[in-house]
Amino acid sequence: MAVKIRLQRKGKKKKPFYHIVIADARAPRDGRFIEKIGSYNPLTSPAIIEIDRDRAYEWLMQGAQPTDTVRAMLRLKGVFYRKHVMRGVKKGAFSEETAMQKYTEYVEAKEAKTAARAEKTKSEMAAFSAKVAGLDAKASAPKKEIPKVEVAAAPVVAAQEEE
Repeated sequence: MAVKIRLQRKGKKKKPFYHIVIADARAPRDGRFIEKIGSYNPLTSPAIIEIDRDRAYEWLMQGAQPTDTVRAMLRLKGVFYRKHVMRGVKKGAFSEETAMQKYTEYVEAKEAKTAARAEKTKSEMAAFSAKVAGLDAKASAPKKEIPKVEVAAAPVVAAQEEE
């Protein structure tokens, strides 16, 4: 039985949302699957990819073949890096503790980079929204000084004396 790691489409028309599933290659795209290991939302910026890295690694080691899109996601999330590092452990290049340390450092660096990109996108969107709303133009324009008008105190005093 050939097993694939692939996307299963969910969501409304023109608003896709995908589950990352392990499925028999003969099963239909949105049909029967063996296990759900994650989700993918392409509508956000940057796209949100949530995946169980351990289960994906186990399925890869058992021979599951990812589709091209899922392969790119697994590479982005570091699953293929873990496979690469564990191959080095099998060959005796370094210990398993060293390999897992390298893997966690790689994943943390990737997550930090993704978080920084998300923050940058969020700030760009906020700046664009402010510019469209006209808030940015008012904030950046130099404020004009309003001339102070001095009120004469004499007429007020004269009015009080008449009473």
